[in-house]
Amino acid sequence: MQQKMKLRHAMVCSSNQNRSMEAHSLLKREGFDVCSYGTGAHVKLPGPSLREPNVYEFGTPYKQMFDDLRRKDPELYKRNGILPMLRRNSSVKLAPQRWQENASDGTFDVVLTFEEKVFDMVLEDLHNRDGLLMKPVLVINLDVKDNHEEAAIGGRLALDLCQELEAVDSWEDKIDDILAAFERQHRRKLLYSIAFY
Repeated sequence: MQQKMKLRHAMVCSSNQNRSMEAHSLLKREGFDVCSYGTGAHVKLPGPSLREPNVYEFGTPYKQMFDDLRRKDPELYKRNGILPMLRRNSSVKLAPQRWQENASDGTFDVVLTFEEKVFDMVLEDLHNRDGLLMKPVLVINLDVKDNHEEAAIGGRLALDLCQELEAVDSWEDKIDDILAAFERQHRRKLLYSIAFY
C-alpha cells in the first residue's frame, strides 16, 4: 500500500486578511504545512467608511497595521473586529504575502480559495507558468462570505476538506467522490480544477 499523501496548502483570497488567515491558523494548529496568500494589488482593511479603506503594501507586518489602526481609532477597530483579527494574524505569520510574487515558494498539493474570482486568478497564474515539473495541484474554491462568523465556519470547512483529502491514498482517483460527499454533508457548492507546476 502506498503512503498517504501529505498535503501542503495555500489559502488564497483577494486582499482579504480574514478568511485565508482564519483557515491558515486552524490548519496550522492541526499540524498541516500551510501557507496563505492574497491576490489583490494591496492589502485593504475596512476603514471608517466604505470609501476610506486602510490600504497597506503586501509585506507590511501585521503588528505595524495593528499599531497604526490602534492609533487611528482603537474603539472602531476593536468593535469591528479588525484589531483582534490582526492580533491573530501576527501570531500566525509576520506579514501578508502576495500569491503572484511568491511563485517560487515551492509547490502545493492543494490550493484553497474562498471566492470564485480568486479561484480564476490562481488558475490563470498556474496556467501561465511553464509547468516544467508536471506536478499536479488541486485548486478548490469554497465560497465564504467576508465576515468574521463566516470566516470561522469557512476555516472549519477547509480543515474538514483537507482531512478528507489527506485520508485517501490517491486524491486523483477519489476527488469526485470526496467533493460530492462534502457538498452533500455541508450543503456548500465547490468548484475545482487540476493544474500543474
